[in-house]
Amino acid sequence: MDKILEGLVSSDHSVPVKKAIVKMVVEAAEKEVTEEQCQSLFNLTTRLVLLGEDAFQRHIGLQVLDAYARYHRPEFERFFSKDFVLTLLQQGYGQLDRKDPAIIDYIHCCLRLLISCPSVLEIFSVIQVEVLRMVCERPEPALCARLNTLLSDFVQCIPRDKSGILFCQQLVRTISYFHCFASQERELSEYVGQVTKVSTLLQNIWKADPATLLPSLQEVFAIISSTDPSFDPSIALASLVQHIPVHMITVLIKSLTTDHNVKDASMTKALCRMIDWLSWPLAQHVDTWVIALLKGLAAVQKFTILIDVTLLKIELVFSRLWYPIVRQGALTVLSHMLLSFQHSPEAFHLVVPRVVDLVQSLRTDGLPSSKAFLPQFTELIHCMMYQYSGFPDLYDHILEAIKDLPKPGEEEIKLVLNKSAWTSQTNSFASGLLRQIGKSETGKTGLVNLGNTCYMNSIIQTLFMATDFRRHVLSLHINGSNMLMKKLQMLFAFLAHTQRAAYAPRNFLEASRPPWFNVGSQQDCSEYLRFLLDRLHEEEKTLQVLESAKPKVASPVDTSSTDPTGQTTPEESEESSPAETKPRKDGRTLIETMFGGNLITGIRCMQCNCISEKEEPFTDLSLAFCPSATSQDSPKPEGPLEEPKGLCQGSVNGGSEIPDPVPASNVIPMPATNEPPLSVPDLVNYFLAPEILDEENAYFCDKCSSLQRAERTMKVVSAPEYLILTLLRFSYDAKCHVRRKILENVTIPPLMRLPVYTPPTPTHCSSSTSSPLQVDSPESSENLAKKLKPSQKDEEEEEKDRIDGAEQITRGGEMSVQSVPYVLSSLVMHSGISSESGHYYSYGRNINGADGTQHPANHFALKEDLGNGQAESSLSTCSGLTITPEQGDRPPNGSQEAKDWLLFNDSRVTFSSFQSVQNITNRFPKDTAYVLMYRKQELPGQSINGGVMANGMRLNAEPPLQKELLDAIIKDNKLYLQEQELNARTQALQAPSSSCSFRPNGSDDNNPPGSCGPSGGGGGGGGGGFNTISRLVF
Repeated sequence: MDKILEGLVSSDHSVPVKKAIVKMVVEAAEKEVTEEQCQSLFNLTTRLVLLGEDAFQRHIGLQVLDAYARYHRPEFERFFSKDFVLTLLQQGYGQLDRKDPAIIDYIHCCLRLLISCPSVLEIFSVIQVEVLRMVCERPEPALCARLNTLLSDFVQCIPRDKSGILFCQQLVRTISYFHCFASQERELSEYVGQVTKVSTLLQNIWKADPATLLPSLQEVFAIISSTDPSFDPSIALASLVQHIPVHMITVLIKSLTTDHNVKDASMTKALCRMIDWLSWPLAQHVDTWVIALLKGLAAVQKFTILIDVTLLKIELVFSRLWYPIVRQGALTVLSHMLLSFQHSPEAFHLVVPRVVDLVQSLRTDGLPSSKAFLPQFTELIHCMMYQYSGFPDLYDHILEAIKDLPKPGEEEIKLVLNKSAWTSQTNSFASGLLRQIGKSETGKTGLVNLGNTCYMNSIIQTLFMATDFRRHVLSLHINGSNMLMKKLQMLFAFLAHTQRAAYAPRNFLEASRPPWFNVGSQQDCSEYLRFLLDRLHEEEKTLQVLESAKPKVASPVDTSSTDPTGQTTPEESEESSPAETKPRKDGRTLIETMFGGNLITGIRCMQCNCISEKEEPFTDLSLAFCPSATSQDSPKPEGPLEEPKGLCQGSVNGGSEIPDPVPASNVIPMPATNEPPLSVPDLVNYFLAPEILDEENAYFCDKCSSLQRAERTMKVVSAPEYLILTLLRFSYDAKCHVRRKILENVTIPPLMRLPVYTPPTPTHCSSSTSSPLQVDSPESSENLAKKLKPSQKDEEEEEKDRIDGAEQITRGGEMSVQSVPYVLSSLVMHSGISSESGHYYSYGRNINGADGTQHPANHFALKEDLGNGQAESSLSTCSGLTITPEQGDRPPNGSQEAKDWLLFNDSRVTFSSFQSVQNITNRFPKDTAYVLMYRKQELPGQSINGGVMANGMRLNAEPPLQKELLDAIIKDNKLYLQEQELNARTQALQAPSSSCSFRPNGSDDNNPPGSCGPSGGGGGGGGGGFNTISRLVF
């Protein structure tokens, strides 16, 4: 039979004759045939199948082989042995190479004929080993597609266990070597089909053995993140994305972006190649994975990669919009890339020249999908032109091309812009001045944590939100670049006008850090604030002395244009507010004018009623917690300088600290049940409450010439414009020898009245200019037994006793008292459970008015409270005022959520509300108010402290930027954009040395704003490093 068949295929007979004879040969297979004849037929048909000259010969070979193998299976089983299969796979057949797809097809056909034979199991084992070897040799797509068909039909041939994992990894790597250089549609379609078959095989293996999925994905990332310039992986890898379960995106992206072993250069390459996958037809979910990776990188604040990839790939993504098959996914990625790249118009301007051509193409191609796609695309373009206005030469032709298409409203545009931005700010220039348009959604700038510098960041933001202080600092004309005030002025200018979402205050940190503060260590923000104000005060005092000594020599502070407080004169600047008036020249520094107050400490001998008084300045008041507010065994409270109660002042005042320890043994606890929580006025009243000096702390009276029981009082006689209050939350535990934090919640009133006394001219038993009182006495039980809020009757009796005693030794009348209203301006929060760890962040009142005054409802509340016939005795105590939601937090239009407050958390600035401020400790017990700043308010027709504000200390508008400051900001903004463009195209800056690590910030609504890790202490806790060049600051 084999001779007949061999002669037939080589004869010149017609095809019908050949088919008839072949039919007879096939029918003869049912008859008995010798072993030798069978082997000859199998050899012949194998040669025809593998080496046939044409398709007819190969078809005859398959037809005859199939017939004889079915009827003579034992003989065929001996012919198609594992050794024969191994020879085919390792050596090929005749002149046929072992990598020829025909060999795989032949083996596939023979396995179908032997499927029920026991020997097939041995063949499966051989194939398992050989297919792994084959994929390691990087076969072509055609051979891989044939392997897919074979392994899909015979899953027993797929390697198992560790070999299975290795097989999947090698198959993934093999796909990365697929390339198609054909230009014909038929060839391209065939290539896509082959790749799809291979990816389907991997999908089936992943489903059957999930343990192979993760190693396969790791191999994918290893391939696309390769920085080898000689290796360019195929975009055919995109065919795998659609087979990865979507629910794994979050876990995989988080693992990938937080892996410190992944270098920035590798991540950049990987992201670029994933974006290239958008060109692969029929691939699903590529856009989902790309955007997930973009968001993951933004979450860990690796903005270098985002900037580089956006600038490198934005034009390629835009070009994909021309192809309907990949258009929708490309638009999704393009939208996210543009909307998140909001610090610079560079990315958008790269694609602007192509917009009009694309719009015209979409209008004319006649496809229904194009008609539906056009409004989505034009909405994105409108958003970007709104974000980067000021380029009419670039946008005019675009507006003309899309003028008849729907345009989204301004509110809708703002919503779209804020939806996916990882940095969202831009500045424009108007009339030569820098003007804010939209720096994120708040318009404010954050401060980069430079390594446990949250203590400084929170204080700077608090001072910046002190409107009057900020405006006067910015209006100063300072010539000395090394002066601390000049550096503060520059910092304020950048906070107000930089394009960066967060500014890195390195120069100011180096200039303002106290000498005893260790670099990189956590510090006390209150201590830093005092040091900073002291430095600024002493610097200005020194200049005043030099100026008075040498009036003709120009000083660093140009007094020809500014007074000691920095007010620009009308002659100097025509742009000054008409409401500005020349301030009084009383010799006080700006710090004294804004933050300085005066306090009289008086000691009255209870034997002779002789009073000794000393007046001292202060810049902040340290408020101790009443011992009864804590347990009897609780440690004594202390502040940053370990003073539980007393005047907190630095060398600004030239005074000294007066500690007043309160031994725990003398504490009489207040009942803790059914009592309202402490409030800030309670702590102020406790600070100002009279103290009894007795027993070992008795007072030596000069008149009596002996130790006597005495009463010490404190009265504020000059109210500061900004009242700074520090809550002494850190206490010393004598048993454990550690400082602990008092976590008790303190109610913070938005409005508060402070009693301010106008002193008469008394006749003192001892000189009022005597040395500071050195009184270190505990409060007696008699004094501590009083409640923090005594009844009005008790207050009246106490005040009467004090006034009666004072009348015996004063020439004039009683001290008059005014109730000075204050509104909360800002506060610093401490998140943590001890003084050695934690994080500082701050809240600031969002002042929108030109004059920076408080909400009109506050005026109403103050007038109502102050005009209700209060007695003199109630004016002598501090009290808080409440504002109803209708008066206070309601926005002007009554429709949108109140945004009266801002939350400053290092680099992050978000909107908040006073309700969040009040409830923060209830929601997050570790987060407590530490430093509060109240701003003095003046009602119409009322003048306090001699009408200081009537003399022009409040500027009605932000002062114009001086040319030097403006030039510095413009230079930095230009440098910022140039760095992005340069570094995006420079591989050298993608090295690990330029990696950026930021501490993630908390959320105002979901997590404690200060929580940055399991311990809840973030930027101050060592996780806020900043180890890259300035271009990475956002």
